[in-house]
Amino acid sequence: MSVKIFAGSGSLELAERIAHAYGTPLGSLDRKKFSDGEMSVAYNESIRGEHVFVVQSTNPPADNLVQLLLMIDAARRASAKYVTVVIPYFGYARQDRKDRPRVSIAAKLVANVLSAAGANRIITCDLHAGQIQGFFDIPLDHLTATSIFVPYIKQLIKQSQLQTLFAAPDVGGVSRTRAFAEHFNADMVICDKHRKRANEIASMQVIGDPEGMDVFLVDDLVDTAGTLCKAADVLKDKGAKSVRAVVTHPILSGKALENITNSQLEELVVTDTIPPRFEHPKITVLSVADMFAKAIRKINDQESISTLFI
Repeated sequence: MSVKIFAGSGSLELAERIAHAYGTPLGSLDRKKFSDGEMSVAYNESIRGEHVFVVQSTNPPADNLVQLLLMIDAARRASAKYVTVVIPYFGYARQDRKDRPRVSIAAKLVANVLSAAGANRIITCDLHAGQIQGFFDIPLDHLTATSIFVPYIKQLIKQSQLQTLFAAPDVGGVSRTRAFAEHFNADMVICDKHRKRANEIASMQVIGDPEGMDVFLVDDLVDTAGTLCKAADVLKDKGAKSVRAVVTHPILSGKALENITNSQLEELVVTDTIPPRFEHPKITVLSVADMFAKAIRKINDQESISTLFI
């Protein structure tokens, strides 16, 4: 089955890189807005009987999610044989359970509307919580940026002779951090945080000994960077020689860049699942384009994607 790749306006640059890595031109899609902000999409080429891949991260604003739904619906109505939705960053994933009364489980709601719009399959990367995969009643391929970060970390260790230690910035990130620690045969520590409210940390303690070590904090997303910067400060206070962070999704809202500038982080390594709208001396951006292009090829050829994992 032939493949056609299309992009929403929120992930246009990444989709172009994915299409280039796959070896096909990015499909032509007309994206319009009415004067009141209502959106419209239209495919400018025939997709009848094709395997259509639509690429769009669903980070705020909500326009990104709505536009993605319109793209899926338009593809189904244009008789695409199969519609696979590539969501490099799955937004609303932080609302994955009822942590207090009378709140929405937004991650489940988004999963439902994607299926209702007509998606046949989802490809995403580093969900905030792995159990969100169970919210979908259609196949979901959950990629991880580990295969992108590991070669970069290996190069740093070799160049700078680092005494490597991995750190989870909170208890929820232990399994993600342990995967890195086991791969590098290194130890890990945990930064246990207590929040007053969302995006505001009351206190943090380190479980383990980082003294004299070059620490890599591992997380799935960085929003205001408050947790990472606080963790870096605490680790340095506990004797860490250096602190870097590897984080898949660079949301970087509010005072994030200011917090990073004033922090003791030496480097923040992120990917382009969310379009980088910044240049910062401490931030390094790695691309997930090749990984998604390989996944698209294997899925279309009905091959296993297990070789994409470390």
